[in-house]
Amino acid sequence: MERTRRTLALVTLAVALAGCATISRLTALKRVDFSIAGVQDGRLAGVDLRRIQSYNDLNALDVARIALAVGRQDVPLEFRLMVRADNPADNSTAATMVKLAWTLLLDDKETISGVLDTTVTMPPGETSYIPVPMRINLRQFFDGPVQSLVNLGASLAGASSHPTRIKVRAVPTIHTVLGDITYPGPITIVSKTVGGSP
Repeated sequence: MERTRRTLALVTLAVALAGCATISRLTALKRVDFSIAGVQDGRLAGVDLRRIQSYNDLNALDVARIALAVGRQDVPLEFRLMVRADNPADNSTAATMVKLAWTLLLDDKETISGVLDTTVTMPPGETSYIPVPMRINLRQFFDGPVQSLVNLGASLAGASSHPTRIKVRAVPTIHTVLGDITYPGPITIVSKTVGGSP
Protein backbone atom coordinates (compact mmCIF):
# COMPACT_ATOMS: atom_id res chain seq x y z
CA MET A 1 0.00 0.00 0.00
CA GLU A 2 2.78 2.41 0.94
CA ARG A 3 4.61 1.63 -2.28
CA THR A 4 1.44 2.33 -4.29
CA ARG A 5 1.02 5.70 -2.57
CA ARG A 6 4.59 6.66 -3.36
CA THR A 7 4.13 5.68 -6.99
CA LEU A 8 0.93 7.75 -7.24
CA ALA A 9 2.67 10.70 -5.60
CA LEU A 10 5.55 10.52 -8.08
CA VAL A 11 3.16 10.26 -11.03
CA THR A 12 1.15 13.23 -9.73
CA LEU A 13 4.34 15.26 -9.29
CA ALA A 14 5.53 14.37 -12.79
CA VAL A 15 2.19 15.39 -14.31
CA ALA A 16 2.21 18.65 -12.34
CA LEU A 17 5.74 19.48 -13.48
CA ALA A 18 4.86 18.61 -17.06
CA GLY A 19 1.80 20.82 -16.80
CA CYS A 20 3.90 23.71 -15.52
CA ALA A 21 6.34 23.22 -18.41
CA THR A 22 3.46 23.25 -20.89
CA ILE A 23 2.01 26.46 -19.44
CA SER A 24 5.49 28.01 -19.51
CA ARG A 25 5.91 27.20 -23.20
CA LEU A 26 2.45 28.51 -24.08
CA THR A 27 3.30 31.73 -22.26
CA ALA A 28 6.65 31.92 -24.06
CA LEU A 29 4.95 31.65 -27.45
CA LYS A 30 2.51 34.42 -26.52
CA ARG A 31 5.43 36.74 -25.75
CA VAL A 32 7.09 36.25 -29.15
CA ASP A 33 6.70 39.32 -31.38
CA PHE A 34 5.87 38.36 -34.97
CA SER A 35 6.21 40.71 -37.94
CA ILE A 36 6.81 40.57 -41.67
CA ALA A 37 10.45 40.85 -42.67
CA GLY A 38 9.56 40.98 -46.37
CA VAL A 39 8.49 39.01 -49.41
CA GLN A 40 10.96 37.04 -51.51
CA ASP A 41 10.93 35.39 -54.93
CA GLY A 42 7.68 36.94 -56.12
CA ARG A 43 6.51 35.57 -59.48
CA LEU A 44 3.25 36.28 -61.31
CA ALA A 45 2.36 33.64 -63.93
CA GLY A 46 6.08 32.87 -64.12
CA VAL A 47 7.11 36.54 -64.47
CA ASP A 48 9.80 37.64 -62.02
CA LEU A 49 8.37 40.60 -60.09
CA ARG A 50 11.69 41.95 -58.83
CA ARG A 51 11.96 44.17 -61.91
CA ILE A 52 8.25 45.02 -62.16
CA GLN A 53 6.79 48.07 -60.44
CA SER A 54 3.67 48.35 -62.60
CA TYR A 55 2.06 46.97 -65.75
CA ASN A 56 4.11 49.40 -67.87
CA ASP A 57 7.33 47.54 -66.93
CA LEU A 58 6.22 44.33 -68.67
CA ASN A 59 7.84 43.32 -71.94
CA ALA A 60 6.00 41.56 -74.77
CA LEU A 61 6.83 38.06 -73.47
CA ASP A 62 5.62 38.98 -69.97
CA VAL A 63 2.33 40.31 -71.35
CA ALA A 64 1.84 37.11 -73.39
CA ARG A 65 2.42 34.89 -70.34
CA ILE A 66 0.04 36.81 -68.12
CA ALA A 67 -2.61 37.11 -70.86
CA LEU A 68 -2.49 33.33 -71.32
CA ALA A 69 -2.90 32.84 -67.56
CA VAL A 70 -5.87 35.22 -67.48
CA GLY A 71 -7.45 33.31 -70.36
CA ARG A 72 -7.17 30.14 -68.28
CA GLN A 73 -8.62 31.93 -65.24
CA ASP A 74 -5.48 30.94 -63.29
CA VAL A 75 -3.11 33.82 -62.54
CA PRO A 76 -0.71 32.30 -60.00
CA LEU A 77 1.18 34.60 -57.67
CA GLU A 78 3.95 32.67 -55.91
CA PHE A 79 6.18 34.06 -53.17
CA ARG A 80 7.78 33.39 -49.82
CA LEU A 81 6.48 35.43 -46.94
CA MET A 82 9.35 35.97 -44.49
CA VAL A 83 8.02 36.05 -40.95
CA ARG A 84 10.29 37.51 -38.29
CA ALA A 85 9.94 36.17 -34.74
CA ASP A 86 11.55 38.08 -31.85
CA ASN A 87 11.65 36.27 -28.51
CA PRO A 88 12.34 38.82 -25.72
CA ALA A 89 15.61 38.42 -23.81
CA ASP A 90 13.76 38.39 -20.49
CA ASN A 91 11.65 35.44 -21.60
CA SER A 92 13.14 32.54 -19.64
CA THR A 93 11.77 29.85 -21.97
CA ALA A 94 12.56 29.03 -25.57
CA ALA A 95 9.42 28.91 -27.69
CA THR A 96 9.30 25.87 -29.98
CA MET A 97 6.71 25.87 -32.73
CA VAL A 98 6.22 22.65 -34.73
CA LYS A 99 3.31 23.64 -36.95
CA LEU A 100 1.60 26.80 -38.15
CA ALA A 101 -1.86 26.75 -39.72
CA TRP A 102 -2.36 30.07 -41.51
CA THR A 103 -4.83 32.12 -43.53
CA LEU A 104 -3.64 34.98 -45.74
CA LEU A 105 -5.59 38.25 -45.94
CA LEU A 106 -4.77 40.84 -48.61
CA ASP A 107 -6.24 44.29 -48.08
CA ASP A 108 -8.48 42.68 -45.43
CA LYS A 109 -9.82 40.12 -47.92
CA GLU A 110 -9.48 36.49 -46.86
CA THR A 111 -7.73 34.44 -49.54
CA ILE A 112 -5.78 31.18 -49.15
CA SER A 113 -4.99 28.93 -46.22
CA GLY A 114 -2.24 26.42 -45.54
CA VAL A 115 -0.16 24.60 -42.95
CA LEU A 116 3.58 25.02 -42.39
CA ASP A 117 5.04 21.80 -40.94
CA THR A 118 8.42 23.15 -39.83
CA THR A 119 9.93 23.07 -36.36
CA VAL A 120 11.20 26.48 -35.30
CA THR A 121 12.92 27.01 -31.95
CA MET A 122 13.03 30.63 -30.82
CA PRO A 123 15.60 31.06 -28.00
CA PRO A 124 15.24 34.02 -25.62
CA GLY A 125 16.85 37.21 -26.88
CA GLU A 126 17.17 35.97 -30.46
CA THR A 127 15.46 36.63 -33.79
CA SER A 128 14.29 33.79 -36.01
CA TYR A 129 13.08 33.95 -39.61
CA ILE A 130 10.32 31.67 -40.85
CA PRO A 131 9.84 31.39 -44.64
CA VAL A 132 6.23 30.57 -45.52
CA PRO A 133 5.76 29.54 -49.18
CA MET A 134 2.50 30.73 -50.70
CA ARG A 135 0.67 30.39 -54.00
CA ILE A 136 -2.52 32.27 -54.77
CA ASN A 137 -4.64 32.46 -57.91
CA LEU A 138 -5.31 36.21 -58.02
CA ARG A 139 -8.17 35.77 -60.49
CA GLN A 140 -10.03 33.69 -57.92
CA PHE A 141 -10.13 36.52 -55.39
CA PHE A 142 -9.71 39.78 -57.30
CA ASP A 143 -11.65 41.18 -60.25
CA GLY A 144 -10.53 43.86 -62.67
CA PRO A 145 -8.29 44.14 -65.72
CA VAL A 146 -4.90 42.52 -66.16
CA GLN A 147 -3.21 45.79 -65.24
CA SER A 148 -4.73 45.76 -61.75
CA LEU A 149 -3.63 42.16 -61.16
CA VAL A 150 -0.07 42.97 -62.20
CA ASN A 151 -0.01 46.06 -59.98
CA LEU A 152 -1.33 44.02 -57.03
CA GLY A 153 1.31 41.34 -57.56
CA ALA A 154 4.09 43.93 -57.79
CA SER A 155 2.80 45.65 -54.68
CA LEU A 156 2.75 42.41 -52.72
CA ALA A 157 6.32 41.68 -53.82
CA GLY A 158 7.31 45.08 -52.41
CA ALA A 159 8.33 46.50 -55.79
CA SER A 160 5.40 48.87 -56.28
CA SER A 161 4.75 52.31 -54.83
CA HIS A 162 1.17 51.23 -54.06
CA PRO A 163 0.94 49.57 -50.63
CA THR A 164 -0.84 46.30 -49.90
CA ARG A 165 -2.04 45.38 -46.41
CA ILE A 166 -1.11 41.85 -45.37
CA LYS A 167 -2.51 39.97 -42.40
CA VAL A 168 -1.92 36.36 -41.44
CA ARG A 169 -4.34 34.68 -39.08
CA ALA A 170 -2.63 31.67 -37.58
CA VAL A 171 -3.01 28.80 -35.17
CA PRO A 172 0.41 27.64 -33.92
CA THR A 173 1.16 24.20 -32.51
CA ILE A 174 3.93 23.93 -29.94
CA HIS A 175 5.91 20.97 -28.65
CA THR A 176 5.69 20.19 -24.94
CA VAL A 177 6.68 17.33 -22.67
CA LEU A 178 3.04 16.23 -22.83
CA GLY A 179 3.10 16.15 -26.63
CA ASP A 180 2.14 18.66 -29.29
CA ILE A 181 -0.49 21.18 -28.23
CA THR A 182 -2.41 23.38 -30.66
CA TYR A 183 -3.08 26.96 -29.65
CA PRO A 184 -6.67 27.28 -28.34
CA GLY A 185 -7.78 29.71 -31.06
CA PRO A 186 -6.63 31.70 -34.09
CA ILE A 187 -4.53 34.81 -33.52
CA THR A 188 -3.35 37.52 -35.88
CA ILE A 189 0.40 37.12 -35.58
CA VAL A 190 1.29 39.23 -38.60
CA SER A 191 -0.07 42.58 -39.68
CA LYS A 192 2.05 44.65 -42.02
CA THR A 193 1.81 46.92 -45.05
CA VAL A 194 4.20 46.14 -47.90
CA GLY A 195 4.97 48.27 -50.90
CA GLY A 196 4.63 52.02 -50.91
CA SER A 197 7.06 54.60 -49.62
CA PRO A 198 8.99 53.66 -46.44
